[in-house]
Amino acid sequence: MKLSTAFLLVAPAVAFTPGATFSRPASTLGMSTEAQTETKAFAKLPASIKPGVVTGKALIDLLDHAKKEGFAIPGVNVVGTNSINACMEAAKKYGGPIMVTFSKGGGQFIAGKAADNANDKASIAGTIAAAKHVREVAALYNVPVVLHTDHCQKAWLPWIDGLLAASEEHYKLHGEPLFSSHMLDLSEEPLEENIAICKEYMEKFAKLDILLEFELGVTGGEEDGVDNSDVDSSRLYTQPEEVYYAYEQLSKVPNAAFTCAASFGNVHGVYAPGNVELKPVILHNTQKYIAEKLGNGDDKPMKFVFHGGSGSSVEDIQYAIEAGVIKMNIDTDTQWAFWDGVREYESKYHDYLQGQIGNPEGPDKPNKKYYDPRMMLRSGEEKMAARLCQAAEDLKCVNVLN
Repeated sequence: MKLSTAFLLVAPAVAFTPGATFSRPASTLGMSTEAQTETKAFAKLPASIKPGVVTGKALIDLLDHAKKEGFAIPGVNVVGTNSINACMEAAKKYGGPIMVTFSKGGGQFIAGKAADNANDKASIAGTIAAAKHVREVAALYNVPVVLHTDHCQKAWLPWIDGLLAASEEHYKLHGEPLFSSHMLDLSEEPLEENIAICKEYMEKFAKLDILLEFELGVTGGEEDGVDNSDVDSSRLYTQPEEVYYAYEQLSKVPNAAFTCAASFGNVHGVYAPGNVELKPVILHNTQKYIAEKLGNGDDKPMKFVFHGGSGSSVEDIQYAIEAGVIKMNIDTDTQWAFWDGVREYESKYHDYLQGQIGNPEGPDKPNKKYYDPRMMLRSGEEKMAARLCQAAEDLKCVNVLN
């Protein structure tokens, strides 16, 4: 089944200035020569990229490298440490980077549904707690991990404000933000307002070396509180002129780095064949349009992101990669995979899960080792990790580290 796509661009630090990079705190200035000669952590990646969470210049290097080498990074929505760990386990197995993605609702769930969520307090606290979990364990998997947040509508901006405050504190202590990147989805607003608000946040993000992802057009379907099931189909297709306008405006921000999710038939979820008309050729046409405007000789100036990748055909995925896609979002398929693992576990051990004592081995036999929650959750993790390894194959993201 075909699903959604969207695309992404990374802007140079100053409008139309190639080769610009994120700035660093004064204490680390003047270290570029040393950094260039340091030992590489991954034979096939730039030296700036280390195991663990990737931010700032290292993130840009990773995305540039993905576009150059023709692979895309899985961007996976998570709802707890089980799905987070499944992401990193998969990355370790397929030998590539992973993008761990938090939604506002996912953050609230991580904090606990009974926690006070007035003024998004639980959503903020849960997302921060999960990010700190990733930072504590990511290096143990020996893979690069991008910490990202998903669709944030205009009414949800206080959630991002809370996360931004956490990154400011982290930056003061460590010289880098807590999060690698944030997505603002203001596609329901007029284009000018959308980009004006994005520019305001880009100015804040740029000071902390945080990358901004914004959306043009609308991703159809429903996902985690964002319901565009009845949207006018014409809004599912973004025009190249809109992307270029956004590029011009955001590039005016010093140290800016941004990505753009531009719709070309995007729909969240999995649907029957024929219900979604995906047009990845829009990516190719937009590359050509922007390249002609920039006139810098780069025939693929944009870095695209494929939104709503679950259920998409391998043909569409790889055609999009040819147009410069460097990340694909996955949620629906990994949700199903996790559930399928839990379902398989229950089916396999059904007769051991009917009571605390008593099973086919005898009426007095204990069942504790079977109903231990870790057993079924681990089954879910394994199934989700396996599904992500399959996705990595489709994205040509296998064995790209060493």
